[in-house]
Amino acid sequence: MYILHKEIVFLFFVINFCQYLCVASKNYSSTPTPIVLWHGMGDSCCFSFSLGQIKNILEQEIPGVYVKSIRIGDNEIEDVENSYFKNANEQIKEVCQDLKSDEKLSDGYNAIGFSQGSQFLRAVAQRCPDPRMKNLISLGGQHQGVYGLPNCGSLTYRFCDYLRRILNYGAYLNYIQNKFVQAEYWHDPLQEDKYKKKSVFLAEINNELVINEEYKKNLQQLESFVLVMFTQDTMVQPKESEWFGFYKPGQSTELQTLQESDLYIQDRLGLKKMDNDGKLHFLSIDGNHLQFNDTWLKEEIITKYLI
Repeated sequence: MYILHKEIVFLFFVINFCQYLCVASKNYSSTPTPIVLWHGMGDSCCFSFSLGQIKNILEQEIPGVYVKSIRIGDNEIEDVENSYFKNANEQIKEVCQDLKSDEKLSDGYNAIGFSQGSQFLRAVAQRCPDPRMKNLISLGGQHQGVYGLPNCGSLTYRFCDYLRRILNYGAYLNYIQNKFVQAEYWHDPLQEDKYKKKSVFLAEINNELVINEEYKKNLQQLESFVLVMFTQDTMVQPKESEWFGFYKPGQSTELQTLQESDLYIQDRLGLKKMDNDGKLHFLSIDGNHLQFNDTWLKEEIITKYLI
């Protein structure tokens, strides 16, 4: 009887301890994963009509979530200026240090990039695996760069191509590359070799010249990489860059998909493997650049990838 009594007491202790662990585990798992936002060109971290509104929506839809909106500079005005004139590599280095020092992100975070903020956050994922980025949402990011001017698609082809050629004349000068953000992801398909050698940012993070195995390994740590293309986009030329598509090398009219590119075929970034593993997601929305409503954001992004 005494032995049986000891067994019953021990069993009672085990059951209660297990219940305690289950409750603790449930409470821990219910803590939402933090979210990091990075705005696009000409925007700022906290404008009430842009990312400030997005932050509010996320906090309403995911109670208790910590949302960090990246600001480069001491105030919102500097943040806007730096989106044009501060070297992208310097920005990314600064952000990596900021994220690592934020204790609220120590267990990992999800990230949403808006326009050029998308390729910047991808660079963060590739270069700075600590803390770990879990899911990356790219809204209109230019992952294969741009070869065109905003809204130039509404003009005649000859005029647009003429403007592109003028811009390209100076885009790969060292001073321009290191000073003007948009030049750092200018991708001239007519001069692929020059782009690969002179681009200080995009060609490097895309493993165009040398395959950085750390970039591949770190990017594949993502649980999901969501690429959203805006089908009526007149800001990004070509809009297919938002899905890693671009012009075929040597000309500027015929497009190729990611799956047709050397980047995918040679798996220079590990995107082919991610695609085969079901980690790569291609979404489209019928609208111009970054034009979406709250319902779409909640149903297609928040519910599916952030909760």
